[in-house]
Amino acid sequence: MSILENVHGHRDLVELNKDQRLQLCDEIRAFLVSNISRTGGHLASNLGVVELSVALETVFNTENDRLVFDVGHQSYVHKMLTGRQADFNSLRQFGGMAGFPKPSESHTDAFVAGHASNSISVALGMARARTIQKQNHHVIALIGDGAATGGMAFEGLSDASVSNEPLVVILNDNEMSIDRNVGGMAFHLRKLRAKPHYITMKRRYKRVLERIPGGKALYKISSKIKNRIRQMLIPSNIFESMGFTYLGPVDGHDTELLIELFHNAKAMQEPVLIHVVTQKGRGFKPAEDNPKKFHGVGAFDAMTGQTQSSDKPTFSQTFGEEMLRLAEEDPKVCAITAAMPAGTGLLDFMNRYPERTFDVGIAEEHAVSMAGGLAKQGMIPVVAVYSTFLQRSYDMILQDICMLHLHTVLAVDRAGLVGEDGETHHGVFDVGFLRHAPGLRILCPGSCKELSDMLRWSVLRYDGPVAVRYPRGGDGEYQDSGWLADGSFSVCSHRSGDDVMLITYGTAVNYVMEAARLLEEQGVSAGVLRLMTVKPLPVDELLHLVKKDTPLFFIEEVCEGCGIKEALAWELHKRDYKAKVYGIDLGDDYITHGSLQSLRKACKIDAQSIVNYVMEEHSCEN
Repeated sequence: MSILENVHGHRDLVELNKDQRLQLCDEIRAFLVSNISRTGGHLASNLGVVELSVALETVFNTENDRLVFDVGHQSYVHKMLTGRQADFNSLRQFGGMAGFPKPSESHTDAFVAGHASNSISVALGMARARTIQKQNHHVIALIGDGAATGGMAFEGLSDASVSNEPLVVILNDNEMSIDRNVGGMAFHLRKLRAKPHYITMKRRYKRVLERIPGGKALYKISSKIKNRIRQMLIPSNIFESMGFTYLGPVDGHDTELLIELFHNAKAMQEPVLIHVVTQKGRGFKPAEDNPKKFHGVGAFDAMTGQTQSSDKPTFSQTFGEEMLRLAEEDPKVCAITAAMPAGTGLLDFMNRYPERTFDVGIAEEHAVSMAGGLAKQGMIPVVAVYSTFLQRSYDMILQDICMLHLHTVLAVDRAGLVGEDGETHHGVFDVGFLRHAPGLRILCPGSCKELSDMLRWSVLRYDGPVAVRYPRGGDGEYQDSGWLADGSFSVCSHRSGDDVMLITYGTAVNYVMEAARLLEEQGVSAGVLRLMTVKPLPVDELLHLVKKDTPLFFIEEVCEGCGIKEALAWELHKRDYKAKVYGIDLGDDYITHGSLQSLRKACKIDAQSIVNYVMEEHSCEN
């Protein structure tokens, strides 16, 4: 008889016995592999937290207690245990269940999660709100050891440790974020991990004494003496030094031990940190052998773990290959990544030039400021980071890079819509905030060939700060490059037209060209221009390619107010351009998850929506 099918929340879990919980964990792993093999998603991270999640949902009632995830790609088991098993067939699909915690989806999702290192700060805010409002519930932050490398995690720990707020922080230590963890925190946790049986031995010691008359009192006295001696003779770990009651390290796959520890932590009424050691990918051998591959995976064979591969080059791969060539040509070229050497295409670079590769952990602010230091002393740093995570570095870009006009290259990966990861991961704000930075150039390749050319120019020919932004995936249909080695050519004409002119940048040219063809079928002659750079704006160059009375339709894959249409319209106005300028973008809201095709259609920025908008405005013009 299936246990998982009959578990819909905390009340069902507390009725289970030890053997039933073991069976439940097995069923959860089979369910995860079966479902994610069809939809794709974050597999390895969720396989690693099965027992941990079962214990958490058994001890705490997330209908009332607040469980705050860090990043949240390990929340699938939580979703299964809180009534959403039937929704997994729509995981990460448009209109379906999100791959990250989402309060609008369920009250048991306490907070949105997608970026790392904020869970302790959020949880502390919730704990303080509870105290002020005299409420009675528990607050738990679940943070991975990868997220614990981020500076914001230390800020949260520092404040929480002296807050006296009843708060449970669970540090899920699997030695990985996506890639292997690096830095001082990882080293510290390895040292703690060297004595993994401490809690188990302490537990057995307590049980033996409890069987002896007066044993409970003896245990309390001996524990106080032991703790006092340990504090005098043995250096405490970082968490104890900050003020947390530290429990661990403990086996994160021992459900019964975890349940006991969580009950103890609930009763302490103070800041407690529980160090849990887990194995990423546990229970599915392909994921155990290659947790990096199965961190975020597309559809795969549930029996063999075989995934579909494509021979088509991606922008990230192209970036990595060009970086190898540049480093060979110039010994000053170095690379910085924030815990994502594989995702950004830098693994080969890291292997060949380890002394010139710096993985700083989940610390994007530090990455950019360190790049400033490298550049100031004559190196040429290239910071490879996803657009959505670059948002953390806004102040550092302004103060530590652009103010001194330092030769630093920001390789902005995953620009534009990224698809199934949803709101927290779309790169739809970077154009807006990067344009604020004085002296920063922003380049937008439309193909892998252009990415190589622009990166080469940025590293070897330019002498100031520059951002090169490119999307997830590979080339579109239009491969012709107008980028010249000296960087002087900034507008590429893809199609001539007499009635309207469609203007865009990056790989959006692919669906803009499709819109131009559809307009032609309806009797509207539509030209297409693509900007190579969005800062500085190549307005004079653009005006050479359009007639004075041609309406301009500007299409960009960014949220409203985060693009360049207003700046472009103002520059055209200053040059006495009389025709109307229109803008099409993603609108003024966060964009949900789903396939790129479904999202563009929903946001009315796909080819047919562009046609509809142009036809409506063009008919008004006439």
